[in-house]
Amino acid sequence: MSTAGGTAYAKINLALHVREKLPDGYHRIETIFAFCEDGDELTAKKADEVSVEVAGPFGAAVDERDNLVLQAAETFRRNRTEHGASLHLRKLLPIASGLGGGSADAAAALRLLNRLWGLDRPVERLISIGRQLGADVPACILSQTVRGEGRGDDLRPVDEALTGTPVLLVNPRVELSTADVFARWDGVDRGKLTDWRHGRNDLQRPAASLAPQIGGILAWLSVQDGADCVRMSGSGATCFALFKTEAKRDRAAMAVPREWWRLATRLR
Repeated sequence: MSTAGGTAYAKINLALHVREKLPDGYHRIETIFAFCEDGDELTAKKADEVSVEVAGPFGAAVDERDNLVLQAAETFRRNRTEHGASLHLRKLLPIASGLGGGSADAAAALRLLNRLWGLDRPVERLISIGRQLGADVPACILSQTVRGEGRGDDLRPVDEALTGTPVLLVNPRVELSTADVFARWDGVDRGKLTDWRHGRNDLQRPAASLAPQIGGILAWLSVQDGADCVRMSGSGATCFALFKTEAKRDRAAMAVPREWWRLATRLR
């Protein structure tokens, strides 16, 4: 195989409970990760060295010094392989939006290079490498509905059929720093995550204090016909609504105000 391609699937948190701040500065969380059928697009071809080219509607916002695709490729390469690759990332998801963009891109790079280089590393090995890149990367490597605990990288299967569920993502085109949002969490443990449908996102309030537009999006999604679960994803500012039918999701998507970014998709 001399070329390969894949999707960095958009991540959403169906619920996200923040339980405590850990001594190392991270937070102990309980979350349900779910993944959409769409996301950023990544292609690669064999080369002598590792390089990454970024394009797409949000490509200009990617910091070349903090490109997780490049970090993933170089980390993978250090794990006993001398292969190189020329990668091309088409950035279709907003930056710093709570959709796991950089983590999903890194995960897609690991999956892609595993095939391109013919290494056949097991998924457990990819997850081990992913932990070196970020807490969300292991879940993004799986890109299926899982429960995350600890820093979010202690993963457990979820026995619930959500594949094909229509979902609408809406973002106010505002970037939010995950660190800044966590810094505004009030430190109150509001209880464990049992049923995500009756759960919450503990980062929603601190994120909305930085980006008040979040409240408007949530209110707008809540009154759309057929909207089921309406919540903010991750540390924001993207919000989502699950829908009963694709037709109702599509009608809502057509009505999204033009100043907001939107993506009508389905859960994997």
